[in-house]
Amino acid sequence: MKTSTDELLVFVTVIDSGSITAAAEKLGQTVSGVSRALTRLEKKLDTALVRRTTRRLQLTEEGEAFLRRARAILDAMEEAEESVTRGRERPSGRLRVDAASPFMLHCVAPHMKAFSALYPEIRLELTSNERIVDLLEQKVDIAIRIGALQDSTLHARALGSSKLRVLASPAYLAEYGEPRSVEALRAHRLIGFTAPEHLNRWPLKRGGKGKSEPLKIEPAITASSGETLRQLALSGWGIACLADFMTGADVREARLVPILGNVLLDERQPVSAVYYQSASLAGRVQCFLDFIAARVML
Repeated sequence: MKTSTDELLVFVTVIDSGSITAAAEKLGQTVSGVSRALTRLEKKLDTALVRRTTRRLQLTEEGEAFLRRARAILDAMEEAEESVTRGRERPSGRLRVDAASPFMLHCVAPHMKAFSALYPEIRLELTSNERIVDLLEQKVDIAIRIGALQDSTLHARALGSSKLRVLASPAYLAEYGEPRSVEALRAHRLIGFTAPEHLNRWPLKRGGKGKSEPLKIEPAITASSGETLRQLALSGWGIACLADFMTGADVREARLVPILGNVLLDERQPVSAVYYQSASLAGRVQCFLDFIAARVML
């Protein structure tokens, strides 16, 4: 007996939702109906796809392999349906977009008036979180993430990458002088991140020839948001290491000055949009991603 697409949908939804109960609510079905569909699928395949415990579900090795194939099949079906309807219908409905506050402020919010003019029937909800959010738990449709991606269950679209630079305000440099070497930084006030710790490793060459390990700094003040670090640097508090996407205008208008360029490593932070594929959301997601990718020059 062949597997049905309804059974594939149940299986994928159970895994994405984290439980049979949550999947039933999302699918508008009974818990018993979802449980029977999952059991029926395993009987057809003659293998266990999920290990059930009282606290959580865990994929078996066969389940992980089958999940990849099931997603591919459902995605292909959604894409085929969307390609037929996309030309007839204007995207509409609610679209929730999450990004760290610096990216939201500098790369998303300035363009939303133009986006709404193009797609007036899409209702945007913009949120900012400094840490990685669970899309399902937070009901987020698109999350823009800075740095290497970890979650392989999500669809992702690369938006580019942003170079890191060490910067200070003209006022700070006038008062404390400009450091000309990595060693000279020890005499200066450095601004760092509260977490994660790797953000306090600056892309600066140190030591002799051939050494290119990033420099671990000891910040005199820390903050959880890159935008807070930017404001501290602009106020003349100290020296910060920040990405071009949030400081490009500051450098062009001489509010911040790049320093230590002679020992700066070419380190770039990848920027990606991640999302779950959904037939009901596909049009809105695609419109937003195409729009923002054309305007975010990284």
